[in-house]
Amino acid sequence: MSYLYETQRAMRQKRQSALQRGLVAVLDVGTSKMACMVLQFDARTVNEPRLGNAALASHGAFRVIGVATTRSRGVRFGEITAMDETERAIRTVVQGAQKMANVRVDHVIACLAGADPRSYGVAGEVELENGNVTDQDIGRVLAGCDIPDYGVGRETVHAMPVNFTLDHRSGLTDPRGQIGNRLSVDMHLLTIDTQAIENLLKCVKRCDLELAGVASAAYTSGVSALVEDEQELGAACVDIGGGTTSVSVFLKKHMIYGDSVRMGGDSVTSDISKGLQMTHAAAERIKTLHGGVIATSIDDREMIEVGGETGDYDHDRRRISRAELIGVMRPRLEEILEGARMFLDASGFDHLPSQRIVLTGGTSQIPGLESLASKILGQNVRLGRPIRVQGLPQAATGPAFASAIGLAMYAAHPQDECWDFDLPIERIGGRPLKKAMRWFKDNW
Repeated sequence: MSYLYETQRAMRQKRQSALQRGLVAVLDVGTSKMACMVLQFDARTVNEPRLGNAALASHGAFRVIGVATTRSRGVRFGEITAMDETERAIRTVVQGAQKMANVRVDHVIACLAGADPRSYGVAGEVELENGNVTDQDIGRVLAGCDIPDYGVGRETVHAMPVNFTLDHRSGLTDPRGQIGNRLSVDMHLLTIDTQAIENLLKCVKRCDLELAGVASAAYTSGVSALVEDEQELGAACVDIGGGTTSVSVFLKKHMIYGDSVRMGGDSVTSDISKGLQMTHAAAERIKTLHGGVIATSIDDREMIEVGGETGDYDHDRRRISRAELIGVMRPRLEEILEGARMFLDASGFDHLPSQRIVLTGGTSQIPGLESLASKILGQNVRLGRPIRVQGLPQAATGPAFASAIGLAMYAAHPQDECWDFDLPIERIGGRPLKKAMRWFKDNW
């Protein structure tokens, strides 16, 4: 049994304890910014019985009482690269959220955008002993799934039953009590790099906090940016962040695929900095104020003042046209969208009933990106804002907060407990079966 397996089980207990006390913080560890939200829960609704992803629609069990953001440090491509710098950034953002909420939190649930996520589809099947489906049968079919050998140094972070089949009837969400002879289940596993989680765990502990859960930003962004019909009929969420672009595909209100492109808005800023010879800070400012992807004849005449890099503004100030800026930005954004298109093709997205693609994330706000995405990804593209949650300030409702808001919804109603599912078939017995049953009861 892996070290992380035990750690994840401990995280689950910490999260349950935090929910019982009514306070937990969610931490979005991004490449360009870190966001922290303090959530206050109504203890009466924390343990209400829920089935499937219907829980995500009823997110009224909590309200946001504190929000803070800060510039991210020590994170590259969604993974921690400099522990001391990341520790300072986490301390800053958590303290800011605590100050706004006027409370102290001990537990945080975090999400990572990088860590090389990979998706797997697995299936399990059992014969029913009594002719109708019981909790024990659910435990047996979950524990009996054929887990792929995804290699050393990788761990499962999400394990979701997507579909139950009873004899020839498919599409069941809760088959308990129904009559049949053979029960099967289709599962979706999302694995990420073990070291990325262990670095995050170590960094959070150095901030005198307890890590009470980990999620992938590909999942949390889709949960908040896709509306209920899109999650049901089939849709993809493309979250273009600072360091990575997360891609997730949802069907029947479950994530069935997740991955990430190791490029984002910071790659665009870097291209501007190098191509137009300016500082990174100046490039970020110009990208935000004047950036775009579709040049018109007016853009040749629209000139942008570029400040001096040496401090002598009069000496080295210059002007560039907006058309030049767009010429630098567009190729990189096309490359990012082509990377997302490659993952969507690999996921079988073309075979879904609906093929809506939703763009979210801070970089999605670049003017003209929706039109460019329609040409590269498909015609049915829209810009997505995350769902509104109670108590959230207006400044934190934009696309840049999609993964943080989705993480808050995940914290309130987790849909999977992979450490209680990850059971090899030969270990089906008293204890593992009880674990699988408990996993099902808690989440279904």
